[in-house]
Amino acid sequence: MKFGVPLGLIHPAAWKDVAVAADELGFESLWIPEHLVFATDLSLAAYPGTSAPGITPHTPLFDAPAYLCWLAGLTSRIRLGTAVHLFALRHPFVSARAFATLDIVSGGRAICGVGAGWYPGEWIAAGIDFATRGPRLDEAITVARRLWSEESVAHTGRFFSFPEVAFEPKPIQHPLPVLAGGESAAALRRVATLCDGWISMPHTLESAAPQLARLAELRDGRRFSVTVHVRSPPSPSPSPSPDEVAAWAGLGVDRLIVRPWSRTRDAVDRLIAFAAEHGI
Repeated sequence: MKFGVPLGLIHPAAWKDVAVAADELGFESLWIPEHLVFATDLSLAAYPGTSAPGITPHTPLFDAPAYLCWLAGLTSRIRLGTAVHLFALRHPFVSARAFATLDIVSGGRAICGVGAGWYPGEWIAAGIDFATRGPRLDEAITVARRLWSEESVAHTGRFFSFPEVAFEPKPIQHPLPVLAGGESAAALRRVATLCDGWISMPHTLESAAPQLARLAELRDGRRFSVTVHVRSPPSPSPSPSPDEVAAWAGLGVDRLIVRPWSRTRDAVDRLIAFAAEHGI
């Protein structure tokens, strides 16, 4: 099992120290979430399935690939991923360039985690139709993969059209892995047909099982990566036990994003304890 560390669940002031510690301890990956902007109008901010706002408008936001480029210079082996980047909220030139740059400066450690998004406010603010975010993401992924691999690319599509262009330098990884989030039928089809793997929302073993079973059907034996954010139980045991890790592996999961701390100030110490417990 590979273990990832979610930086979005601690105060940004601690990201550097946690990233460096995770790299030195042998964790496999670091993950940063992203939004482009938050609207101060909270009428459209309820997270799906809830009635409470899923955002706080004045939360600090960072350009995730740019921040990961900085962390690449402070680390040596840990992989650097987004969970998730709103790829379709930009022209694919922009995001393709960002991840190619991250892959190059990190020596081939980038993971491009993408999602269609759940929050209409930033799409409205950017002047992009929220209702078309799914097919827009599908097309953006297709364009980016071509930019990363073909000598020259021209494209005419529903959302993006451009004459023949060159895109250099290419990422080090061939292919640069693209993982997609989302749990709707359309999102899981996207994962199975366009991407190299799935990256989940926070789950327990029980809540993840239906999605994992559906993905197994859709992928039809194709080689695939399955990344799950583990929903942490309440303190004092906020991390999966070795037995739980074995159960996740039995469901076909090959990477767990874990948060073995409940307070930012304890994050590094809890990473050390987790690494020792799990033999990282």
